[in-house]
Amino acid sequence: MARSSLTREEVLSAAAALVRQHGPQTLTMRKLAAELGTAVTSIYWHVGNRESLLDALVERTVQEMGTLRPAGRAPAPRIVSVARALRRELRARPHLIAMVHERGLTERMFLPAQQALVHEVHAAGLRGARAAAAVRAVQIHTVGFLLVERNRERSPVQSPGEGDLWSTSTAGGDPALARALTRPADPDRLFHTSVRALVDGLLAGGGNEGPADPEPPDRNRG
Repeated sequence: MARSSLTREEVLSAAAALVRQHGPQTLTMRKLAAELGTAVTSIYWHVGNRESLLDALVERTVQEMGTLRPAGRAPAPRIVSVARALRRELRARPHLIAMVHERGLTERMFLPAQQALVHEVHAAGLRGARAAAAVRAVQIHTVGFLLVERNRERSPVQSPGEGDLWSTSTAGGDPALARALTRPADPDRLFHTSVRALVDGLLAGGGNEGPADPEPPDRNRG
């Protein structure tokens, strides 16, 4: 029997869950209605047609990505916390993020995270071009790390694997290094370590409002 009461938010939450599990291409109004135990007409009444539903899911995702909040007291940990929260939120909804990108709203989606980073780098004493460079560096590092991470997760089993390639000789005579490299990397720990090192470097000499470091020469130019 169809449910007598249903809210738009319940419809969107169920649709988002289906997209996260199976991708947007498998989302149909009939499947969504079955998931909610209601009639298809009820779904249409709340969210319109399928394209309207997808648009609403995209807008909802953009809004959810705007809830990132820094944690910690000192500037560096607070910036790192924004980066970690951004990675976590992006990992949690890959199909929805892809939908945002397809509709040309990626920059809008990232704006709240960028604004949070701006606030924190300002608090650390960076201004102007240096502040902009810091914000972009943290964002690009976070997104780039996530792309590499997901690519490794999806890649076929490697033979030989990473653990088979490292020995004392291939590690430059450093057996401890070889042992460490034969063990699988912890992505969470690696991300925290790398983004903290990046942030520490960006904040070194904070308060200098001069221009950012000059760009490296373009080797493709004559």
